[in-house]
Amino acid sequence: MKRANHPARQRLAALGLLAIPLLTYPLIALPEGDLARIPLSYLYLFGIWAGLIVLAALVAERQGRK
Repeated sequence: MKRANHPARQRLAALGLLAIPLLTYPLIALPEGDLARIPLSYLYLFGIWAGLIVLAALVAERQGRK
């Protein structure tokens, strides 16, 4: 069975491909220091992770309304 090529599916695939370089070692290691005694690398990692979840939810919600 052939699956339909929906724009939401393409957007989620693009989001996954965007996540790969953002969550690889060279970019995770860039932030140095800390903010309020929390290492910036942790803030970067969880900030990107939360942002990806929010973007995926927005894409899914948008698809659900159509």
